[in-house]
Amino acid sequence: MRAYVIANVEIRDPARYAEYVKLTLPSMAPFGGRFIVRGGRAERIEGTVAVNRIVLLEFPSYDQAKAWYDSEQYRVARAIRQSASVADLILVEGVPV
Repeated sequence: MRAYVIANVEIRDPARYAEYVKLTLPSMAPFGGRFIVRGGRAERIEGTVAVNRIVLLEFPSYDQAKAWYDSEQYRVARAIRQSASVADLILVEGVPV
């Protein structure tokens, strides 16, 4: 069953965040990850959550998504992201196909 990482990112240091962007895709490749949404137009249509940069990642499984998030390669990228932004990330399992 596929799994998804949903991120809502408030970028505070665009130059530093650009460094993170360069590292993300290579860190996902060994885990079968791909981008479904990577920024672009977004708006809140219900609720109260602030909408910032929305990113949606897809992985072949929940375990592969967790392994990517915990991987050494992503730890380096994650530290850069955390120094350049504030984000909410959610890992969710998809429906059976």
